[in-house]
Amino acid sequence: MDLQENSSCGKVASMANFHLVTLFPKFFDSPLRTGLLGQARQNGLVNFSFHNPRDHSVNKFRHIDDRPYGGGPGMVMQGPPVAAALRAVPKPGRILLLSPGGRPFTQSLACELAKEPDITLVCGRYEGMDARLELIFPMMTPVCVGEAVLNGGETAALAVIEATARLVPGFMGKAESAGEESFTGSLLEYPHYTRPLLLEGHSVPEILLTGHHARIVRWRRDAALSATLAARPDMLSVAPLNQEDAEAIATCPLERPGRNLSFCLLHYPVMLDKNKSGISSLTNLDIHDIALISRNYAMGPFYVVTPLANQRRLLEDILRHWTCGPAAAANPDKARALARVCPAASLEEAAERLGGHTGAKPRLVASSASWPAKKNAPDLLVPRDVRDMCRDGPVLLCLGTARGISHEIFACCEGMLRPLRFLDDNHLSVRSAAIVFADRILGDFF
Repeated sequence: MDLQENSSCGKVASMANFHLVTLFPKFFDSPLRTGLLGQARQNGLVNFSFHNPRDHSVNKFRHIDDRPYGGGPGMVMQGPPVAAALRAVPKPGRILLLSPGGRPFTQSLACELAKEPDITLVCGRYEGMDARLELIFPMMTPVCVGEAVLNGGETAALAVIEATARLVPGFMGKAESAGEESFTGSLLEYPHYTRPLLLEGHSVPEILLTGHHARIVRWRRDAALSATLAARPDMLSVAPLNQEDAEAIATCPLERPGRNLSFCLLHYPVMLDKNKSGISSLTNLDIHDIALISRNYAMGPFYVVTPLANQRRLLEDILRHWTCGPAAAANPDKARALARVCPAASLEEAAERLGGHTGAKPRLVASSASWPAKKNAPDLLVPRDVRDMCRDGPVLLCLGTARGISHEIFACCEGMLRPLRFLDDNHLSVRSAAIVFADRILGDFF
């Protein structure tokens, strides 16, 4: 296979052959003859062949669909004509099934495909294809181009073709064009400007007029970081960032939902064993660690609930030791963290105090290491749900000590966070669970 260098993906094939298994070959007539794709086709950089499953139907009406086993709406593409169409491709190469249940199509996958001289794209229709085709052709990879429902795989196939073909050497006007684009390097692209200098009162950023190459490169990097943070912060979780990048991101306006999230550590009512609820004792490590977590994630006040007056006095003594006098001077970080701890006699008191602090009634969310009993099960939430709730107002996230929150607390809560490690055993301490919850809800790039 003849390979050439591409600035974006390294070694890629010098030409690409796309084989399309589709019920509607004419769908591709105009797109494949237009713009750069049409020019590349004329120049022999990309080639296309079409294979229609209807040509392999044994039905006199050329039907290729039938009702699904088990009932349900819609029709399903039959396996035999699709299998025959695939076997009619002389050199299928990598086989992709365009399907909403497939692997996300990304720039990284486009780079993988660009190394292949032959790519077969299978365009589904109706409710989908007979699932046994993936067993008959184990090399077939389901791929999804986005979280939206299309009439068929043809539109998705065009996206795969264009993203892959443009990486073939000679397709783009300049080799570096493919290397400075959105999703390359896990960032969105920086904004572009051209003449005129003034457009309806809006000027071009001054830095781009200086001719100072190094400063322009840095400005473009910072602009790409800012655009990614605003539109796709999830991409920054995997982007290769350095200290300069981190400093640039820190100067961007950031959403701070943490100020609306508060922990409430319950020592009553909690489960002491499987069938008995009661009161648990304060634990110094829990108080210190969850206070530090709350401060580190810029959260609201941290409430510690116990109905026992002597336990609340003990808590006040601990707080006084660390927030006043020599201990505070020796460890100011811990003093600032523990200064946000608020003792309370009940969950109701904690919620009332948080409401007074924020000026709005907080929404209560429970947490548990196991699934709740069905008879009193609240709505199950994921971290993103709680983050969205924090955008609207204060949220009090209840953490249970001992063996977890008592069942009666669930009735007071709007929902419950899905258990951590719910596919396996969960033996985390409450302070360990608190840091995981905080990061999943408030992590910088989620």
